[in-house]
Amino acid sequence: MNDGTVVLPWLVIRQDDNGNRYRVGRYATKAEAEKIADSLDEHGHQRLYWVERLSANGTAR
Repeated sequence: MNDGTVVLPWLVIRQDDNGNRYRVGRYATKAEAEKIADSLDEHGHQRLYWVERLSANGTAR
């Protein structure tokens, strides 16, 4: 982070009941991303939320 950029490697992903996937947000830490995913999951809708980490080349793992 010497160039002044913020690194947000953790993604929260949502999958709806039709199988469509969406990026909900990007976060600096896994704990922060998991907290968001858990809070969204509490709403009880038929959606699945999970956390993924971006790789060095910018793709989710």
